[in-house]
Amino acid sequence: MKKNTKPFSDGIPLKKQYGQNFLRDKKVLMDIILATDLKKASVFEIGCGDGALTREILHHEQVERLWVFEIDPAWAEKVEADCNDDRLTMHVGDFLAVDLEILKPYAPWTLLANLPYHLTFPILRKLHAFRQYIPEGVIMIQEEVAQKITKSRGRGYGYVSLFYQYYFDWQMLTKIHPDSFYPAPKIFSRLLHFKTKENVQPIIEEEQFWKFIDSCFSQPRRTLRNNLLQSHIPLDLIPQELLELRAQQMNMDNFLELWAAIHSKVVAKP
Repeated sequence: MKKNTKPFSDGIPLKKQYGQNFLRDKKVLMDIILATDLKKASVFEIGCGDGALTREILHHEQVERLWVFEIDPAWAEKVEADCNDDRLTMHVGDFLAVDLEILKPYAPWTLLANLPYHLTFPILRKLHAFRQYIPEGVIMIQEEVAQKITKSRGRGYGYVSLFYQYYFDWQMLTKIHPDSFYPAPKIFSRLLHFKTKENVQPIIEEEQFWKFIDSCFSQPRRTLRNNLLQSHIPLDLIPQELLELRAQQMNMDNFLELWAAIHSKVVAKP
């Protein structure tokens, strides 16, 4: 299917830098809506495009408010005018530049969004930083990334899997064909439902721990020994049998136990 990059009939052109591929499949729209409980909900959307999902959300009278973050002023203005709903608040600008403390007064929030795929991980990082306000949501991302997030072993399992599974519970939903969008992208997409985990156990020196995990998976087919040679971790603190493993052979509990052992030995040194 040849990619259509002509302006829409209302004269608003597509802008490639914003990753504008607008969802057209009514079934997928309903799959997004029905995957969460919108009763008395505060909902926010990242990137409304031409407003297909925005309108579906507002069809539910029990939704108390909908905040939309849209970077393209032309579409923001059109969608706001078309919806003409007092529950809708349009925030025009770059979502990544927004201080999400603004969510606090009306928390908890439900996120429903077709994320711009080139910004998936920066957006997920931001959601992680403010997850106390966002207990649940449904996002649409590219299939390959969805597989990485939800992997528990094998090819694709790594830092991304461990990080996002530690803080969120994920459920794979609908796989979406490129023809569901206008214009059609060259990749398949996937809906993911997430719930923010409560009472996540704190990690000793958390930032350093995730750098350690990143080093462990720097070349997934190599052993821990080879991957950690360039790190600041003294290899004599790690049992020899573990150094011969690949990171993909270990789960989160294994890494947490190893990190606690390393940390205790470092602290114990005179």
